[in-house]
Amino acid sequence: MTQAFDICIRGSGIVGRTLALLLARERLRVGLVASNPAPAGAVTPATADVRAFALNAKSKALLESLRCWPDARHATEVRNMRVLGDDGGEVNFSADALKVPGLTWIVDVPTLEALLADAARFQPQIEIIDAPQPASLTVICEGKASRTREELGIDFDVTPYHQTAIAARLGCETPHGQVARQWFSKGDILAFLPLDGSQGSTIALVWSVHEDKAQALLALSPFDFCQQLEAASQGCLGKLTLCSERSAWPLQMAHTERWAGTHQGMAWALAGDAAHNVHPLAGQGLNLGLSDVAALATLLHEREYWRGVGDEKLLRRYERSRKAEVLAMSVAMDGLQRLFSQNQVPWQTVRNWGMNEFEKSGLIKQWVARQAMGS
Repeated sequence: MTQAFDICIRGSGIVGRTLALLLARERLRVGLVASNPAPAGAVTPATADVRAFALNAKSKALLESLRCWPDARHATEVRNMRVLGDDGGEVNFSADALKVPGLTWIVDVPTLEALLADAARFQPQIEIIDAPQPASLTVICEGKASRTREELGIDFDVTPYHQTAIAARLGCETPHGQVARQWFSKGDILAFLPLDGSQGSTIALVWSVHEDKAQALLALSPFDFCQQLEAASQGCLGKLTLCSERSAWPLQMAHTERWAGTHQGMAWALAGDAAHNVHPLAGQGLNLGLSDVAALATLLHEREYWRGVGDEKLLRRYERSRKAEVLAMSVAMDGLQRLFSQNQVPWQTVRNWGMNEFEKSGLIKQWVARQAMGS
């Protein structure tokens, strides 16, 4: 019996919908399983999605090719980035110095999801379905708590950080000036990400703290919470006002050794957080997920004419093409998280010395910046 779909995508978040649109462009029949799950492992409920992602130039180009890039108000260009240590360490990046349009773009998640959902809804090659259906290939994009991955018995090696990320939207007395700011202090990692365009005075907060401290911060009144933030950020943006609910979720590093395979005759592949999780300190999580689906779509486009989309050798190529980049990023993020979580004076001295030496490193600093920008 002929299958209704060439590809069934389980998970209709940003990664899943992007993949569906890329494959539809190849004239493949795509079944996209509708899902609107709450953030996996959320500590506190949120009445609205307050997340914002840092997307690099490579991700921007991919979404622009699908005509799903948000307008300037909802995708704020970062012109400068300032990273401060806890004992005088400092690293600065500038788009002007690197001669690039932007270091990264801070994208409002609900806006991006709405654009992708509209594009998928009006793409005749994509059918939104309520439950998985048979297909030549099943791609699992369900996030870190993927049920399908568990059902298939795919090992997912998880290392908990015993840290919680707190996210919210904040109004600032002083406009952000298109500067992304980050502080490493006594194991905490605080990030202020600019929102609402070049003249905006709203920021997205991502504050990674020990899980016990997170519970105490979440219990504070909005006023007291902002007082804590003003102190942690050294008052750089003046008085802060909480303009959303606070969301929180546990942080972890995780990866799977198997990215693709077959199970009871079903060919499958993993993409996005279903395959890997990294610490958000460098904002690379979604960039990695979008690189996954871009690589898979390219391989399917370039496959030999005699290979089907679920061909085992083809899927192994996908696995090999992604594992090296993701492993390198995971190791780098894990190393930085562990370095900055040490509170002893010798570690504090070493890491702040390292930041200052990196700031003066010239070509090395430029190379690292361009790698993070996806250029």
